[in-house]
Amino acid sequence: MRASYVRVSAHRALIDEHGREEKDANEIEARGQGTAEAVALAVALPWRNGLRFRVPSGSRGCCRSAHNTLRNDDGRPIVISPPLVSLDIPDDWAPCPAHSCFSSPISSLLKVQIFVYSFWFTTTANEQTATVIDGKFIADEIKTRIGSEVRRMKEGIGMVPGLAVIVVGYRRDSQTYVRNKMMACAEVGIKSMVAQLPEDCTKDQLLGALSSFDADPSVHGILVQLPLPQHLDEGKVLDVLRPEKDVDGFHPLNMGNLAMRGREPLFIPCTPKGCIEMLLRSGVEIAGRKATVIGRSNIVGLPTSLLLQRHHATVSIVHAFTKNPELITCEADIVVTAAGVPNLVRGNWLKPGAVVIDVGTNPVEDPSSEHGYRLTGDVCYEEAVRVASAITPVPGGVGPMTIAMLLSNTLDSAKRVYAFT
Repeated sequence: MRASYVRVSAHRALIDEHGREEKDANEIEARGQGTAEAVALAVALPWRNGLRFRVPSGSRGCCRSAHNTLRNDDGRPIVISPPLVSLDIPDDWAPCPAHSCFSSPISSLLKVQIFVYSFWFTTTANEQTATVIDGKFIADEIKTRIGSEVRRMKEGIGMVPGLAVIVVGYRRDSQTYVRNKMMACAEVGIKSMVAQLPEDCTKDQLLGALSSFDADPSVHGILVQLPLPQHLDEGKVLDVLRPEKDVDGFHPLNMGNLAMRGREPLFIPCTPKGCIEMLLRSGVEIAGRKATVIGRSNIVGLPTSLLLQRHHATVSIVHAFTKNPELITCEADIVVTAAGVPNLVRGNWLKPGAVVIDVGTNPVEDPSSEHGYRLTGDVCYEEAVRVASAITPVPGGVGPMTIAMLLSNTLDSAKRVYAFT
């Protein structure tokens, strides 16, 4: 594809592909066929002096109808892009292909490496080399410590932490998750309560339940079980939740502070926090290592990548629009998968000796199972266990850690309220 270099000077002139200056130096426009690159260029040009931007030739001339034009105090037009929400396309993962990654584009790029890797993988096909990271065992240790702290708080000030959960509808998976959380609370002595709302509840009903728990001084953590039905806006619900009781860590204030260096969120999202806790307790060195996070959701992928950066890893993010993701994952020392696609990551996606944290919990039909299905992760466990140095199972890996981190956040919230140390 031909490309031109557009140079923005101090007086905001636009230089075309032939080196000629546009007639109107006050108005800057990107030209092409309506591509996102040209729209983004329209934002960048007015504020960047003396910089060169590489613009695909097919993008020139595209934005006359796409951009919004504002004018400054001098009457000069300021070209801005449409709202970024227009680029917020949900990830739609394709099913995992049946063919081997050795027949994918990676083989044409890394022929020698793939040959060596394929040989290594084949010769160890009947051996399990990875250490299994037992999330349940680690979670039980953490819950034992939390239980001791709760008893100490009750004996010292006569108070215990309180967790409230709001559930909308009767999804089987949500009911199971909530039941497990309530059982864990009882196990460590945390008071728990549930508000069950019908599937067709209104926004006002949901916000009413939220406000009721918000005003209750015995409730130190509030959890809105996600996902919500489509007619309810999760973002608006999280905006209303007080950050001090957001033990899930999803409030924009907590997420924003997590993303900023030098700031600390009140709460870290439970699943990402559990992933890091497992790595640290398993003796995995994070600083200086290459880490790949597969998935970029606000619940797992995004905060996990931020936490890994805080621990000084070099982080890559793979999502549904990433081309040749195996090229990225095969270089990673640490791989965290949260795509929600069963068996997406095959053994030959992994670097030998990598540490794999599998967040996926995907129901797969299994007539031989008691419930007609079984849970499987995003990683093909049977293959990955022969390549990785350590791996989390599904179930029994990240799931118990998520609940343990929820209890930990609730305890921390109560300690903060009562100034209990």
